[in-house]
Amino acid sequence: MLDYLITSKTRLKLLIKFFSNSKNQGHLRGLAEEFGESTNAIRKELNNLTEAGFLLKVAEKNRIEYQANPKHPLFSNLQDLIRKYLGFDRLLETVLERMGDVNEVVLTGDYAQGIDSGTIEVLIKGEELNGDYLDHLGIRIEQLIDRKVIFNINGKSNADEELVLFKK
Repeated sequence: MLDYLITSKTRLKLLIKFFSNSKNQGHLRGLAEEFGESTNAIRKELNNLTEAGFLLKVAEKNRIEYQANPKHPLFSNLQDLIRKYLGFDRLLETVLERMGDVNEVVLTGDYAQGIDSGTIEVLIKGEELNGDYLDHLGIRIEQLIDRKVIFNINGKSNADEELVLFKK
């Protein structure tokens, strides 16, 4: 639905990259390579988003890194919009519904890095979790959000490459 509102696919990819997880950063060439787009298209959208105040430029060594501006008045609204577009709200609601004593729900993999790859990896931490429910849950969530979901219970993740959706 959001792709009808934001007609530039490059802009939408950048918004997903930076607003799905505010820790995400990227530089021009890296983003162009990641998205398979030209540096000119990426540069144009980065400049527009920076000029509007949605992104910050951070000089690191000999390149400029971009990241979401958490002080922008619309930051939380845009972050909520992007997360709803990706289906994180429905995923979280469904997991917490009947999984048992959930302590933490963490996104890992591509989506934690802001890449809309179509496969969401979810780490669920807790005690006495209903593992049988996961098989049914995966199918239900995939139908709700049109993305494949892979669950991992009480596994390990890399703190730099994760997005905490829920913490008790």
